[in-house]
Amino acid sequence: MGDAMLMTLDALVQAVQGTVLYSGRKAQAGFSSVAIDSRKVTEAGLFVALPGSSQDGHQYIDNAFNSGASIVLMQEDRLEAYRNRALSAAQLHDGALIVVPKTLLALQQAARAYIDEFPGLLKIGITGSSGKTTVKELTAAIMGQEKRVIMNEGNLNSETGLPLSVFSVRPEHQVGVFEMGMNRPGEIGELAAVLRPDIALITNIGTAHIGILGSKDAIAEEKKAIFSQFNGKQVGLIPEYDAYADFLQHSVQGHIKLYGPRTTAPFGGGRNLGLDGIEFIWNQKSITIPLAGQHNLLNALAAAALAQEAGAGAEAIQRGLASVKPLFGRGEIFKGPVTLIRDCYNANPESTIAAIEFCDELEWSGRRIYVIGSMLELGSESELEHQRVARVLAHSKADIIYLFGAETACMQDLIAETGTHQVLHTTDMDLLKRTLAESLVQGDLVLLKGSRGVALERLTDIVKNQGV
Repeated sequence: MGDAMLMTLDALVQAVQGTVLYSGRKAQAGFSSVAIDSRKVTEAGLFVALPGSSQDGHQYIDNAFNSGASIVLMQEDRLEAYRNRALSAAQLHDGALIVVPKTLLALQQAARAYIDEFPGLLKIGITGSSGKTTVKELTAAIMGQEKRVIMNEGNLNSETGLPLSVFSVRPEHQVGVFEMGMNRPGEIGELAAVLRPDIALITNIGTAHIGILGSKDAIAEEKKAIFSQFNGKQVGLIPEYDAYADFLQHSVQGHIKLYGPRTTAPFGGGRNLGLDGIEFIWNQKSITIPLAGQHNLLNALAAAALAQEAGAGAEAIQRGLASVKPLFGRGEIFKGPVTLIRDCYNANPESTIAAIEFCDELEWSGRRIYVIGSMLELGSESELEHQRVARVLAHSKADIIYLFGAETACMQDLIAETGTHQVLHTTDMDLLKRTLAESLVQGDLVLLKGSRGVALERLTDIVKNQGV
């Protein structure tokens, strides 16, 4: 993050309402970077010790000071266990030790105070059940044509990821594009309180995380919290085609606008170009976007509507959309003797069905082999949702279907009933690798689709090396 100080010790103490347990001279100037992993601490860094069930950051306070931390935040309920060790390390390294009620909240409070120092920064927030990372990348690519843009890298969109990303903002940045994800109830509201977006967009309401929140109604409520910091000046964008569109715009303080094929005027339609991406018409000009799948038309439309709201011109929108490349595991296409579609960064029922339908719609003379991994975080709905996908697979154009992971076991019989597919279920990756390698022939199309936790990308080399 560079050597410039991000925040002084006094400003930090005030932001987090902390108690200074010890303050050395080295810490007075403040900190120049932020870490929650002691291995990532740099000179003059702030280390936030987060409690955890398996790993407690308080165990690594002395490591953080050894690595150059100037300030450490520790949590009140960990004082008894770690006070002496932490104090000794702070004194030895001339650093500062600050005690707060909750270190996670303190990290978020510090990030909010930090970003408040940039009143000229246009802050854009994006959430939704799926598509938010792609929409973020597209929006940043568009805004970057005319402005200096900062965005959260990769998937740093969580209760810790977003605050850490906020500390990457610098005076030269004009636009910040940040996605917000959730792994527990209330998280989107917390992230909105950190960022307080000027423009916020919801991509859709699906069943991702239904195991955490219990129902689609609860998911809609959670995503709507991105608007919770609005005071009347801000703009919220909601998809016209979503079943929750009316609910999402009800009782929000701010200007709520719909976006979509009917309501976003410069959009002139689009079409699927198969493995070459999508055609997207904006302001009467045709653009080829190298992202495959019908769902990416809606992602591109969301980004274009968002960028337009943020003041981007038509040419910037066209250039930005054309410049984007697929991210790892998100609709990547590798052409070769066997063609691979690697879409295994994440999976929920909607995105899995979309991937299956995309492969079905391709004009393909060879065989289709679909490798479907478990969809995680579906809770009590898991079996029903996996069965819903199984019914789509049962009527798909797949020649061979491999199911991987314990959660996919319930799919096998439903698919086998039609008798039109060769289907195998396993939880053994080595067996899957061997079976897939033995079954591949030149001209096959292979889809890898599953949640991050099942890591189907482990099959990549087997597919790419076939016929080489």
